[in-house]
Amino acid sequence: MKAVIQRVKYAKVINRKSKEKVEIKKGQLVLLGIAKEDDKEKAKKLAQKLLKLRIFPGKGKDINLSLLDVKGEILLVSQFTLLGDLESGNRPSFIKAEEPQKAKEIFEEVFKELEKVLKDKVKKGFFGEYMEVHLINDGPVTLVYEI
Repeated sequence: MKAVIQRVKYAKVINRKSKEKVEIKKGQLVLLGIAKEDDKEKAKKLAQKLLKLRIFPGKGKDINLSLLDVKGEILLVSQFTLLGDLESGNRPSFIKAEEPQKAKEIFEEVFKELEKVLKDKVKKGFFGEYMEVHLINDGPVTLVYEI
């Protein structure tokens, strides 16, 4: 499982087909790639990490507050291309990425774990759809977390 976590002032995802959109204000935009060896336990671990990760400014310029401390939101977006292997040739290989049905189950598990705590302050993108992602990165602060 690989997550790209961005501290944002605003983020929005638009389904290119239906034009439906989902947006958040201050919080985290999380791009999530699910690998073949991932499971629900890793999903729970990731959710806890996202909730407790101290990447928001406190007093001064220190980043020492969590999403919960700042009452922020999360926009969770599935992105299997994070697992692209670029080692050989010029075309990425996605053999490490989980097949869509199982990946969606694990993605939904992460979402459910976040929803237990954040309620309506967690939103999700459109799994398996072509999307546009818009954001205002705050800092910028961008981290990669692999489980």
